Amino acid sequence: MTDSSWAYPFSRSTDEHVDLSSQDAFNQGAPFATFERMRREDPVAWCTEDEGRGFWSITRHQDIVRLNRDRNTLSSAQGIRIEDQSPEEYEARKTFQETDPPEHTHFRMLVNDAFSRKSVGRFEERIREITAELIDRSIQMVDIDATYEIARQLPMRMLAQIIGIPEADTSWLVDNGDALISNADPDYTDFVVDKVDTEEYRLLPFRSPAAVELFDYANGLLKRIRAGEDVGVLNLVMQPTREGKVMSDGEFRNFFCLLVAAGNDTTRFSIAASIHALANQPELLESLRGASTEQLVTAADEMIRWASPTTHFRRTATRDFDYAGKQVRKGDKVVLWFLSGNRDETAIDSPYEIKLDRKPNPFISFGQGGPHVCLGMYLARLEVRIVLEELARRVARVEQVADHSYLRSNFILGIKRLPVRLTAR
Repeated sequence: MTDSSWAYPFSRSTDEHVDLSSQDAFNQGAPFATFERMRREDPVAWCTEDEGRGFWSITRHQDIVRLNRDRNTLSSAQGIRIEDQSPEEYEARKTFQETDPPEHTHFRMLVNDAFSRKSVGRFEERIREITAELIDRSIQMVDIDATYEIARQLPMRMLAQIIGIPEADTSWLVDNGDALISNADPDYTDFVVDKVDTEEYRLLPFRSPAAVELFDYANGLLKRIRAGEDVGVLNLVMQPTREGKVMSDGEFRNFFCLLVAAGNDTTRFSIAASIHALANQPELLESLRGASTEQLVTAADEMIRWASPTTHFRRTATRDFDYAGKQVRKGDKVVLWFLSGNRDETAIDSPYEIKLDRKPNPFISFGQGGPHVCLGMYLARLEVRIVLEELARRVARVEQVADHSYLRSNFILGIKRLPVRLTAR
């Protein structure tokens, strides 16, 4: 590892009492010292909020895995982020992420095949073509923002392939998706959720006016689907379930917003964290040269563990229950900190080291084991793997040339600017 102050991707601040409810908690990277203290002293901790009713923080790997599987005790149907929502708000804003089985299972089955390992594998050649193009162009540009030029572009362009929209529309769509999911960062929206009054938009996804633009676009797609056009994976979600239920127009619009936002951001920030690691630990890039496909799959999983872009998912208790000596009440918010679980030394050996050959790797970035395991898991893993492979093939050295900066959010952890220089092999 280099001695550069840039070498640690997510801050290991000595502050052990960061307010995890604050959108500023991750501005310098992840507050790992706080998570370490909580795992050690209070792994099921009650956290207060300045504006909110408080929540339980679950920080140990074993507890996160166990509770994530308990769909009967912990519901997703009242929101998946820390913020409080009224019943009217979560009904208006929900996607299938904010539903529980059996409703969740039925709608998920409609799109599972489109995002299966086999289906996603058909895109490998196209992903490789786009990745090679982006890397070669970045080499010619000399100094680049790797988050923008590589990490943002690949998932964005693949989005068009999968959901059946013109590639020319993707930049505009992802800009609006950023305004949604990054609604706490003034670099992405003028309607910063904790800084301005967003009450007018409380019935829109993420309380963001950007949803209006995306809703209009989704309405156009609905018209095309009903006219008999093939709009890729979106045609599948409009098929009736076995019970004959069809997704409503509002549910379709919210699902589309989810695809645009979540389908881009998490992969983007996994790729950005990977490039950052290669820049500051050059031995990693060298070890990837000549790696087999199986070794690259293992390396991609490790980079995704390292990045842990989705910091948490919130659930709501459906009943009173005791856990780890604590009394959780019906209606309490229970926050599963997947980011903390991915650094839990009791579950993962040397979790603050990148081990590209880590096996087994019980990382939980995708919510593995629970009913809401990430729909785009196979696509994300494939994209990260190909980026690692093509960087190793085409680039002799990755150098960080200036400070990087982080997204303002306690929900998504990501390097939003990453100045680097790529040198061709």
